[in-house]
Amino acid sequence: MRPAKKIPRHSVDISEDSGVRNLHFGSDWIQGAMRIARPWSLELAYTREMMAGLLMRPLARWPRHALLIGLGAGSLAKFIYRYLPDCRITVVEINPQVEFVARQFFKLPDDPRRLDVVIGCGADYMLSGDRRYDMILIDGFDPDAKAGALDTEPFYQACRARLSDTGLCSFNLLGWNKGYAASVGRIRAAFDGRVAVFPSCDSGNTIAFATGGDRVDVSLDELRARAVQLKKDTRLDLLPTITRLQLSHPLPDGRLIF
Repeated sequence: MRPAKKIPRHSVDISEDSGVRNLHFGSDWIQGAMRIARPWSLELAYTREMMAGLLMRPLARWPRHALLIGLGAGSLAKFIYRYLPDCRITVVEINPQVEFVARQFFKLPDDPRRLDVVIGCGADYMLSGDRRYDMILIDGFDPDAKAGALDTEPFYQACRARLSDTGLCSFNLLGWNKGYAASVGRIRAAFDGRVAVFPSCDSGNTIAFATGGDRVDVSLDELRARAVQLKKDTRLDLLPTITRLQLSHPLPDGRLIF
């Protein structure tokens, strides 16, 4: 855990508009959102695409352990908690005020047996432990849209080391950021090129997936079939994501391989 003096000092604010509650870190930039009538749903497009790893592995008993770096409004944690009941979730969040707000205003469940929130630095947590995870989701930025230590090659190498054999990492990157290409380069270097970068969302967020164990090798037909089942089970619709991926990326023999 970081010393208290290094805990972010920015404010954590809430706004509401048209039935959607938003989280802000001292600016107008939305750091998380929840549709009040559907608290378990993924309101922001980039959070939906961060879960596209569910299309890349058979869902039978996968994932069993998920690690989230960055809590925000708790959207990803809540989705996994609700729809993947066999998965244990660890969230690392540097700012204790964010956890308080997520519980009080964004309906983050209080169930430490399945959902463990660790207050500390995500980079320190990743670099200092050896527990392995099936799914690692990285979504951590400061109010200036900077990822800091979460955007370094040693951090990305640690992410790879903490994956299980079937594990996948999902990284939220800002495609409009001038450092975006360098970030992708560092991820590619850490994972020996075993990376798939999805097309940018309308918001400018770009999601990259990476693995260091069992390779991803799935046909477009399999992706669509899994997306149809996932929508049926969870209401999460990733069919548009597959269409955008197909239109934007050459997929040899109609397969996503990395």
